[in-house]
Amino acid sequence: MTPSDVSALTRPSRPANGRPGRDGGGRNRSRRGAGERGPGQDATDTNTPRLRTVRETSAGGLVVSGIDGPTDDRCAALIGRVDRRGRMMWSLPKGHIETGETAEQTAVREVAEETGIEGNVVAPLGKIDYWFVSEGKRIHKTVHHYLMRSTGGELSDADYEVAEVAWVPLSELPHRLTYSDERRLARAAAQVIDDLADDPERLARSEADSLRTEPNDYEKAAAARNQRRNEPPRAHRPRRRRKRDAPGRDGTGRVAGEAPRRDTDGG
Repeated sequence: MTPSDVSALTRPSRPANGRPGRDGGGRNRSRRGAGERGPGQDATDTNTPRLRTVRETSAGGLVVSGIDGPTDDRCAALIGRVDRRGRMMWSLPKGHIETGETAEQTAVREVAEETGIEGNVVAPLGKIDYWFVSEGKRIHKTVHHYLMRSTGGELSDADYEVAEVAWVPLSELPHRLTYSDERRLARAAAQVIDDLADDPERLARSEADSLRTEPNDYEKAAAARNQRRNEPPRAHRPRRRRKRDAPGRDGTGRVAGEAPRRDTDGG
């Protein structure tokens, strides 16, 4: 399996009353953290008020230590959040794309902020999208994930939204990750890592190809939507009804057959 094969990995959208969501992102962001994945509202309930739909776009990374070393030595940095029931929910670090960022830059920043680990993007791992309800909004979130090579730093849970961070052996990811879509992504990433590690030149080339500094139109639009996500909805302005013409007039304000009136003194 190659990085281009994995880039097609997506998760079909689910309705708001399906699996609850997660994640937020970026500096100066406000996220609900682990509590976000609580039960969603039933969109078919006639007693439930209509919710405003919001689109959000994030990026995150599977950052691996020893990516070019022995298979048994490879580990990935995961974050843990405590949900409303007190359960530890393990997931990949991720967050909102911010203005001026590429998705790859967002992934690098979020991994560093949430785990303390610095890294470089090696290859895309595809995207995951899902629906959830949060703070009176029905949110459709898309998360772009990247395989990253650890380059330094130390594990840290300094981020206020993170309860724990840990290096987890790649072989244990399918059992440790809480969410099924991320477990599938981790299994696909293991094959990509094996393919790249067998060819150091290809690994270096893939890492170099992942260096982007200018956001494309999609990323610019995503960052703009993310900025607007907490803005109050615009007030609905009722349409003004057009006044009907008075009887006996032809729609121009004069009686049919009457000579045009002069509105100005000009020629």
